[in-house]
Amino acid sequence: MDIWNPWHGCRKYTEGCENCYMFYLDEQHGQYGGDIYRVKGTFDLPVQKKRDGTYRVPDGSTLHVCMTSDFFLEEADEWRPKVWNMIRERPGVTFWLQTKRISRVPYCLPPDFGDGWENVRFCVTAENDARAKERLPQLLELPFRHKHVMCAPLLSAIDLSPYLASGQIETVLADGENYAGARPCRYEWVASLCEQCRDADVPFHFVGTGNLFVKDGHTYRVPKAYQKVEALRSGLQYPPPADVPPIRKKCAACKMRHSCGGCKMCGRCDRTTDA
Repeated sequence: MDIWNPWHGCRKYTEGCENCYMFYLDEQHGQYGGDIYRVKGTFDLPVQKKRDGTYRVPDGSTLHVCMTSDFFLEEADEWRPKVWNMIRERPGVTFWLQTKRISRVPYCLPPDFGDGWENVRFCVTAENDARAKERLPQLLELPFRHKHVMCAPLLSAIDLSPYLASGQIETVLADGENYAGARPCRYEWVASLCEQCRDADVPFHFVGTGNLFVKDGHTYRVPKAYQKVEALRSGLQYPPPADVPPIRKKCAACKMRHSCGGCKMCGRCDRTTDA
């Protein structure tokens, strides 16, 4: 996943923001996640060019935008029109826009957006059933050609069936919560979402268990590096994946254990041990 953060920092908005990973990671570096600023050096990343005149981000790429903020954050209103201009300039690049602030979206679209741009994927977050009922009717009314739902951090059972029946939602994703204060994600919540998507023939991706995953009355503490593969191994995917990668053991060369650096999962090192 390629990430483009034209600005950084956010304001906590709903209960899904309570243990925001960005605030946690900023705090680890002595920063405050509520400080909102335009990111120097990469603000214009999609239109930056190399010395040979080609774009640094080639056609065919996908950029997930504002993963350390919210694309429709009020404090970013001054910068957003410039970002829309860059998205317009790069029709060969796909831009994934994700938000909790769906009520602001109609007032933040460019005047020529029409019924949506083909290179924009719009995703609304719904962390529980109440937020789904609040945001998804609005999602169905918005002029985007590609609509998605992210249930993360998943905090309760969610009934998406009325919205999946519209035929407008292309994918549903679900993930647990991480870092300090992480609240548990329950197997039955994810299983219900998977079943709803299977019934509506909408792809469902369980992308991570979170730090705490509850199944059959037992709470599992899942290290960050293992959460994606454990989600794949759960069988809660639609359609089912063709191949599920094994859990890599700790590296015999560097002796790294439960870290989120990804070294155990990247596949670049085959020197592993069962220890």
